[in-house]
Amino acid sequence: MTLGSCLALGDCAHGPLRRLPAALCALLLGFLLLAPLPALATDLQPRSFVTAAVKRVGPAVVRIDTERSVPRAGLDPAFSDPLLRELFGDPSPNARERGQGSGIVIDAKGLVLTNAHVVDGADRVEVTLADGREVEGSVLGADAVTDLAVVRIPNPSDLRAAPLGDSEALEVGDWAIALGTPYGLERTVTLGIVSSLHRNITSLGFSDKRLDLIQTDAAINPGNSGGPLVNAAGEVVGINTLVRSGPGAGLGFAIPINLAKVVAAQLGKGNAVVHPYLGLQLVPLTARLARDNNADPNALVQLPERDGALVQRVLPQSPAEQAGLRRGDLVVAAAQQTVPDPAALLRLVEASSVGEPLPLTVLRGDQELSLAIRPEALPHA
Repeated sequence: MTLGSCLALGDCAHGPLRRLPAALCALLLGFLLLAPLPALATDLQPRSFVTAAVKRVGPAVVRIDTERSVPRAGLDPAFSDPLLRELFGDPSPNARERGQGSGIVIDAKGLVLTNAHVVDGADRVEVTLADGREVEGSVLGADAVTDLAVVRIPNPSDLRAAPLGDSEALEVGDWAIALGTPYGLERTVTLGIVSSLHRNITSLGFSDKRLDLIQTDAAINPGNSGGPLVNAAGEVVGINTLVRSGPGAGLGFAIPINLAKVVAAQLGKGNAVVHPYLGLQLVPLTARLARDNNADPNALVQLPERDGALVQRVLPQSPAEQAGLRRGDLVVAAAQQTVPDPAALLRLVEASSVGEPLPLTVLRGDQELSLAIRPEALPHA
């Protein structure tokens, strides 16, 4: 009989313990019960991939606190009285507004990548590093069109840059880990998946931006802006930029890191980012929508029954006007690539060069035209 059997039966008068007195047997069993148990097998298992990813990227995540002057609203008209000003002093016409966001160290020489809206108009930028150090930063450059900015940390020491991945390698369903300081709570990690790719920002109501975003259900809250979106390997694949409110609340969006690398390289040198511009307002057209329109006897115009980017307006004195584009034209190809919708054309324009001819294939009524358009620098950039 085994020791376990003896314990179960309350009987030590069998087996190798049969010659021991009952009291000694009980003492021996009590000692064995109090002895530390072997480590559970789960303790020997490695930590989760999330833990490993956070350890790899976490030391490069920073908090960014900003201050900016904003006009004071509703200043009491009574303070226009010289006597009151003499008694109480001149009230400042401006108020101090504080903001907060996140950022990621992308260069150990002191470069931090964040959102442009985090540092927009900031008079003071304070960067809190992962080890708790607080340093004054300066905005080296910002690009409102892509909502990216680079902050410089003076006299950097012991900085650790985050490993940057390849956002083009992402697939829907991949793990997504968001890091940052939402609501001022430092070193916060949330987990989700990549729920969509190439989500055009104009569909979210931002007409002044040029972005195809990564969509994720990893929680991105106020203060997460500018922080990294990380893959399962612990590589930064996106920069968190916004979260949807209202219908669809809970969906977060991040700027692909491949775009951020290109923009940061320019901003890091102190250069402005140039965005090619055509001067078109476009709407998507599908073959089905065109057929429905053409079947309507009251239709104002017959549309080509093709997918493409339909020209709704040509801006005056724009490259598009100079190239001869007209309202009602359907752009179906650019740079020898098919254009199924306006977002596809925008991507091709963004990849083009200012001043260099960009070939377009346009349907105008029953005609197919080949036009060459020379993009100019976006006026607002």
